[in-house]
Amino acid sequence: MATHDQDTPAAGPGPTVGFDLDMTLIDSRPGILATYVALSEETGVHIDAQLTVTRLGPPLEQELAHWFPDERIPGAAERYRELYPRYAIASSSAMPGAREAVAAVRAAGGSAVVVTAKHEPNAKLHLEHLGIEPDAVAGWLWAEAKAEALREFGASVYVGDHVGDVRGAATAGALSVAVPTGPCDAEELRGAGADVVLTGGLGEFPGWFADYCSRR
Repeated sequence: MATHDQDTPAAGPGPTVGFDLDMTLIDSRPGILATYVALSEETGVHIDAQLTVTRLGPPLEQELAHWFPDERIPGAAERYRELYPRYAIASSSAMPGAREAVAAVRAAGGSAVVVTAKHEPNAKLHLEHLGIEPDAVAGWLWAEAKAEALREFGASVYVGDHVGDVRGAATAGALSVAVPTGPCDAEELRGAGADVVLTGGLGEFPGWFADYCSRR
């Protein structure tokens, strides 16, 4: 897997919980839309930016494949990531309950880690800007590949908004906790095998997590 700046969090009395980033901890849609608009203007390639933000989750290259020929995807991805800090960081916000969810893990003596498909430096910029301080961040991992970091960090729970997150949790042997705040609704998440679906979003996480810890 890719290397990451943080060491594996030290084991504490509470569980390690992994969180996805886009549409789980942060609402990055305004910034992603603006970055795609800028990329389209710069490259002269039509990109329906409004459509792109309805299907967040998979790696950037998968989305770019809808708009660019194969040979141009690597260059377009590199330029998108260069433009991203200018357009996407300040305009993105924390999802309701995000800070409280991370705080609940910490209050239980656990570790909160972020495992995302996003370019890791940009993921860290988002978290720093919003004052969300996980114990570790692992980027560039999608779906089943997220299991690499979840195992490395010893996560027993993974929280995400996409069926790819459900698959990543299952591959890691972690409990899949899903929030229908992204492109996948509750029924789709359950159908993918989510163990728990918090239909009200992360606002329901602290209560659920307290009960989960009491039963460990």
